Parts: sequence; C-alpha cells; structure tokens
Amino acid sequence: MMTPSRRTLLTGFAAAGMMSASRGIAQPTAGADLLPLWPGKAPGTPATLPVRKVNERSKDPSFHDRSITGIAQPALIVRRAANPNGAAVMLVPGGGYGFLSYDNEGEEQARWLNARGVTAFILLYRLPGEGWADRSLVPLQDAQRGMRLIRAHAGRFGIEANRVAVLGFSAGGHLAGSLATRHAEPTYTAIDSTDRLPARPDLAGLIYPVVSLSAPFTHGGSRDNLLGANADDSSRKRASVELGVTETTPPIFLAHASDDGTVPIQNSLALYQAMLAAKRPAELHAFDQGGHGFGVRLAAEKPASIWPTLFAAYAARQGVFRA
Repeated sequence: MMTPSRRTLLTGFAAAGMMSASRGIAQPTAGADLLPLWPGKAPGTPATLPVRKVNERSKDPSFHDRSITGIAQPALIVRRAANPNGAAVMLVPGGGYGFLSYDNEGEEQARWLNARGVTAFILLYRLPGEGWADRSLVPLQDAQRGMRLIRAHAGRFGIEANRVAVLGFSAGGHLAGSLATRHAEPTYTAIDSTDRLPARPDLAGLIYPVVSLSAPFTHGGSRDNLLGANADDSSRKRASVELGVTETTPPIFLAHASDDGTVPIQNSLALYQAMLAAKRPAELHAFDQGGHGFGVRLAAEKPASIWPTLFAAYAARQGVFRA
C-alpha cells in the first residue's frame, strides 16, 4: 500500500467534516495542521482497512457533536494558540474504545486551551475492535507515538518539549492514564528517530476516566472493546491503570462527579489511592453533580464546571502551564 501524502490525508479529513468550520462556533485563530502518526502502515494493519464514518449527533445547528469510527490513518490534529506560551496538551477523546467523541472531548477542549496560550493536539487514535492485530495495544501505540511526535515537532510549533501534558476523557482517560503508567513499555517496533524520544507526559489529566479493567466498578464496554469479551484476569489487571503506578508515573489530575452513572467515581478514587501509596503527586476533585461526558458544556452553577480552571492551576503548579 502506498504511503498517503499529507495532502491526501487533509483532503480525506476535510471531506469527512473533520476540518470544516463549525456551525456558528468560533474556531481557533490559526487553523489546524495535521500530523500523521505513522510514516507508512500503522502496526498490525489489517488486510482490509476500516472505513471512516462521522456521525453528527447534534440536533442544534449552532454546534457540532461528532463521533468518529473507522480511524484507518491515525493522526494528530493540531490547534495552535494565537499567543502560544510554550505549553502543549495532547487531547484524548473518549467513546468507550468504540468511537471518538471528537467535538465534546477534542475541539471544544482545544478552544479553552488555546485561549490560555496552550497548543492542543487532538489524538485520532485507532479503535481496537476494527481489525488491528494486538488489539489491546493499538490505542497505546498511537498515544506513545503521538507524544513522541509532539516532542519531535516542538520547534515547529513553538512548544517546550518538557511542558507537554496529556488530557483524556472517559475511555480516553484510561488511555491517558495508560500512557502515564506504561510510557516506557515497548508496544511497537521503533521505526525512526522520533521513537528515541520519551513518551512520558509531563502531566496527565484524567476527566471522568475509566481506570480499572479488573475491579467490579469497571466500565464493561470499554474493557471488552479494548481487550475482547473473553479476556482473562491477567490481561484485565495488566490494563488497569491503578495497578501500574510506579516511581516514574507523572503527576496526575483527576476530576469526577459522584453522580456519574456511566463510569463510577470509584475509578478515580482507586487511582488516587494508588498514587498516594506510591508517593506520587496527584490531585483529585470529586464533585456531587456533573454526570458523565460533560466536557466543558456544564452550566456554571454545576459544581464540575470549574474543572478546567482547577486543571490549569494544577498544571501551573507542576510547571507545565504558565501561572
């Protein structure tokens, strides 16, 4: 298979509505670049590639709420700040490892980060159930490669390679947490000089995250989409973020609502306890209202709506953002 050119990829994403202007929502000032994750075939490429589908879930013509499946060509969508301050965040949308919640947990997050001078990279990662080999490693392969690519292109985008965070939501929080705890794990064969760069984020933000894939409070859909429905207990434990915390785990910020009826707050509590036990820096915000999947859409009177301000303050204390 021929390696797709950057122009081909851009055209494909535009045709799918990925790069189009939102209906009535202001876009980041400088537009977007696209960085394909892999120069050729992604690891474990199937004989028949999945076909990209974009589902518009919004019934309101004033904003998008798109979900994506069929990520055949994983990439980073780059959203630049008008006044960049050197910080960067790789955004990891959720979707139970069955789709990507692109706007709610990608574009909308990029906007508030850009407003703070932070360059945002939205990770379009492959979905494990779409025919790839080694399904349980597929999203982590893309996350590791994405973090390394951000550092490889730090000069191009005016960012500092030691001020790069990851921010994940729901199942994307599980992937961000996996990156934080398994950043040094060899998940694919190195292909170029980029793979000599560290995949460890300088900070991990996990918002209403799936954490454990072995405990009773796990999100079964995410677990089965990632590992398969019949995964054994050792596989489930290996993929449980709270069991992978070590002395190299970066600082972790957690935000979760106790009324989350999809991913129980016990997920965040378990990871927070693991970080404390390992004497690693961590901050947990547990809100009594917010539900699941709130992104930055909560009304101001909802307690969980303040999480971006809290995250930015924690990132500043960790030296990743500017105070």
